[in-house]
Amino acid sequence: MAGSNPVSAILIVIITIFLPPVGVFMIAGCGADLLINILLTCLGYFPGHIHAFYLEYIYFERRDQGRTGQINQTHAPGIYSQNVQTGGMTRYGTVVT
Repeated sequence: MAGSNPVSAILIVIITIFLPPVGVFMIAGCGADLLINILLTCLGYFPGHIHAFYLEYIYFERRDQGRTGQINQTHAPGIYSQNVQTGGMTRYGTVVT
């Protein structure tokens, strides 16, 4: 859902500061990462923030790597969303390295 301009990244960070699950939903969609973030936010506001900012960091890092042609085949630990793992980049077909 995050676009290619830095304004969208800033907007996601601002939204995450106030409501961490909404920021996670914007980058990961509805899935295990969102459920984990909602539970962490209910258990304590700061654990929800840490988890949300970790997901956003991985998302934007992988997105930037994908734009420069670097394909990271390893999975980031603790992230279940394929959208976050690939930085929002969709890959069609078989990738042979």
